[in-house]
Amino acid sequence: MVRSDRFNWSVVRAMINFGEWLPDQPDFSNAGVIEATNVVPASFGYRSLNSFEPYSGAATGTILGIYSVKASDGSGSIFAGDSTKLYEFDTTDSSLTDISKVGGYTLDPSIGERWRFVNYGDYVIAAGGIGESIQKFHTGTDAIYSDLSASAPKADFVAVVREFVWTANVDSGSGRVPWRCQWSGFDDITAWTVGSNQSDFQDTMDCGAITGLVGGEYATVLMERAIVRATYTGPPLIWQFDKVETARGCKIAGSVCNVGHNVFYLADDGFMMFDGQQSTAIGAEKIDAFFQVDHDSSYKHLMTATTDPQSKLAIWSYVSTNSTNGRPDKLLIYNYFLRKWSIAEIAADLLSPLFTAGYTLEGLDTISTSIETLPASMDSALYKGGQYLFGGAFGDKIYTFTGSPLTGTITTGEAAVSMGQHSIVTRIYPHHEGGTVDVSVGLRGTPTDTVTFQAGGSTNADGFVPFRAADRYHRVKMTISGDWSFAHGIDIEARKVGRR
Repeated sequence: MVRSDRFNWSVVRAMINFGEWLPDQPDFSNAGVIEATNVVPASFGYRSLNSFEPYSGAATGTILGIYSVKASDGSGSIFAGDSTKLYEFDTTDSSLTDISKVGGYTLDPSIGERWRFVNYGDYVIAAGGIGESIQKFHTGTDAIYSDLSASAPKADFVAVVREFVWTANVDSGSGRVPWRCQWSGFDDITAWTVGSNQSDFQDTMDCGAITGLVGGEYATVLMERAIVRATYTGPPLIWQFDKVETARGCKIAGSVCNVGHNVFYLADDGFMMFDGQQSTAIGAEKIDAFFQVDHDSSYKHLMTATTDPQSKLAIWSYVSTNSTNGRPDKLLIYNYFLRKWSIAEIAADLLSPLFTAGYTLEGLDTISTSIETLPASMDSALYKGGQYLFGGAFGDKIYTFTGSPLTGTITTGEAAVSMGQHSIVTRIYPHHEGGTVDVSVGLRGTPTDTVTFQAGGSTNADGFVPFRAADRYHRVKMTISGDWSFAHGIDIEARKVGRR
């Protein structure tokens, strides 16, 4: 909204609400913002994003999978794995206890192998690629993992579909069959004899390799050139397989995450959401073009994705072209309720939701010997058993997004206060909740000039930042730090200074 001072028609005041992040659109007259870093999309503006803080002790190597289960009594258990071991989180000292089978494992992360977990009743089941036998662990009974079944295939993907354990992109003993799904017997996770107790397999050989598998009431099988849905029909057919998406498929296995049967994935033509019937583009004309330039595709096997249902977010971790060590250094954040995006500069090797394992007071000593230096307040969900948290891993430790708010940066689209004339910005009123802001104005004389930013500093006692920022085109950057929660937008005051 733009309004003129009734006593001085050369003064222009504009109220700008921070719109959605649209890096694929031109900077000039951008309807949203051109930068939204280390923030989370909200209905009007952006919320803070907490820092990524260590939660566990160290594993032997880089963590390649995390899984949480919630028992019937509400308590939580956390499992993890690296290339050689599987672990359970120990709340008494925050360590990762080795519960590997005898002999351990040999995953190869350089080809994208990682641990994928599901649970079936009291069992936690882990698949680590075609180089490892599928593992099982009975919570509350077993001390170490063991092979699921001598007849079970080795697999890249695992899911629970109705009363069956499903695997996909498998090796059943004669080498990899990348287009095959194979499932267990009915309500028997150890029964894998084909043709017995409804256990069988299905090959879909004209759609490329399977790149993702999502369970539930039906199976969603993501392939390189299609998406297949398998619906249970019972004997004799057992499952009906339908190609419900043939216009595109999933190009990167690590891009798949879901909320129920809403599956998010990356296709050749951008980020998509599949609802069980069809795919909808969620990144087109918003962030797809940006991602194609920013993503270092030589490290595509390091991408991971997860959802945070409490905050209605889907998040992707990836290696950008700015990464100096070939490790993931950025997060793409999508609010699937608002259909808005943001980005974060956070190094995370893995993203995963967590149900926390409860701490005792003695166990808190393993995190910090001082209450003042704990990574979260005493009433945080971080320390309560069975509480949901958004987290993941960096290097050899489990991490959670429970630290202090990160410093966020939001930059408005560019505008000409008066077309063809120079204008001078004199005041900016930032609107936010908590924290401290620093405001600067980006200036250039023509659309082809390089933008230079004039610093203005923080707000004065009257709540505005004074400026004398003159040029034809202006944009405003707000940097917000400290204990902040919300950034709404800005009020800007400017006046025309004529043509020259």
